[in-house]
Amino acid sequence: MELSHWFHVRFDEHRVYRNVSPPGKPAWSDQFAWSDVVRVCFEAGDFLESDSLYIFTRQRPESCVIPMEAEGGLDLLDELIRRKLFDAELAIRAATTPEGLFCWPEGEPAPLRQAQGAA
Repeated sequence: MELSHWFHVRFDEHRVYRNVSPPGKPAWSDQFAWSDVVRVCFEAGDFLESDSLYIFTRQRPESCVIPMEAEGGLDLLDELIRRKLFDAELAIRAATTPEGLFCWPEGEPAPLRQAQGAA
C-alpha cells in the first residue's frame, strides 16, 4: 500500500496535524502549533527512499517526521516556505540533490532524534 494512503498531513492557520494509519500497526495522530516550530530539516533520500521533513518544535526534543510522499507533504513544504520557516532557495537545492540533509535556519547542528512518525 502506498504511503500516501495511510500517512496524512494537513494544516490550518494555527496548527499542523498528522494522521497515520500504517497497515498492520496501530493508528495514531498528533499536532503541533506553527508558533512552536524552531527548526526544519529536509532530508533528500536516495532513489529508493522517500524524502522527509524533520520539524523541531519547542514542545519536545524529538522531531516530527513527515515523509514527502505523505498526502499533503508537498503542500506542507510550500506552507513552511510561505511562512519563512524554510528557505525557498534551500528547498530547491534540497530537491535537486540526490542525497543530503538541509536545515533551516542554517548554521546549527541538525539533531535528528526521531519521534513517532518515521515511515
